[in-house]
Amino acid sequence: MERILFGDNQFFAVNHISDSKSREQSIRFKDDSAIIKVLDNAIESGIHTFMCTTHDRIANICDIIRANPEKYNNFKIFPCMPYAHKYANAVTELGISGTLKQYVPGNFLGSLFKGGMAYLSKDYESIMELMIDAEMKMFKGIDTPVIFLQNVITDLLLGLRAYDMLAAFHAYIKKKYNAEAGFITMNMPKLVSVLENAGIENPIICASINKAGFRMSGGKEVYEQTLRTKKFRAIAMQVLGGGAIAPKEAIEYVCALPNIESILFGASSKGNIDNTVMTIHQFDAKNHKAFT
Repeated sequence: MERILFGDNQFFAVNHISDSKSREQSIRFKDDSAIIKVLDNAIESGIHTFMCTTHDRIANICDIIRANPEKYNNFKIFPCMPYAHKYANAVTELGISGTLKQYVPGNFLGSLFKGGMAYLSKDYESIMELMIDAEMKMFKGIDTPVIFLQNVITDLLLGLRAYDMLAAFHAYIKKKYNAEAGFITMNMPKLVSVLENAGIENPIICASINKAGFRMSGGKEVYEQTLRTKKFRAIAMQVLGGGAIAPKEAIEYVCALPNIESILFGASSKGNIDNTVMTIHQFDAKNHKAFT
């Protein structure tokens, strides 16, 4: 994985600081061309991995990427699934049958039969596989080396102690897509332990990691201890602590932590992208010099 990953919150009106800022972003990014322009800015800054939800509009972005293979030949996408609002909205507008027709891949009757039998037999793994395939349709032909399970599902499965489903997701992603499974969580210490016990070696885990302890279940000290003592590949997200930490201070803290393989951030202006990338590189270089 690259050291710096680019996120998509800003494109879909997700802002942890300001509702008015969310509305402004919603208007600004109503056209796909505005999203592509920011992605191009990220590429110019040296970022070549886009970590995004499976929002319907991402399908349009994938179409543009596929239509320009030379321009995006080194560009990777890390899909994060499921995008729960998409299914909720579709059921409201189309009904259950219409939603299945829109999102289930391949032969509809065959897939429906598989899903129907899975439901009757409570074969939840088959249902999960069906939903993964549905989410991955839009990424066909695009390099997706890591595929993530969103925290809404990861943490639900943790809470239900349905640990076998986490292992099943990991296995299916490897078997079907020749990719690595990633897990997004708000409880990194618990997830690391569960995956370790399930025999998943060196897993990829994306979690809120920041100086303020924002959305860090169990507290910052437990996260720091887990990073020091456990073997896994950590991706730090929400490093600004929902806006509670100044960018330079926030990045300095995260870059100094052990075992942070990647840092995920989102921005909507070229200046903010450039400044964030430059600051990460500066603190990485400083820390490298200090340990050599």
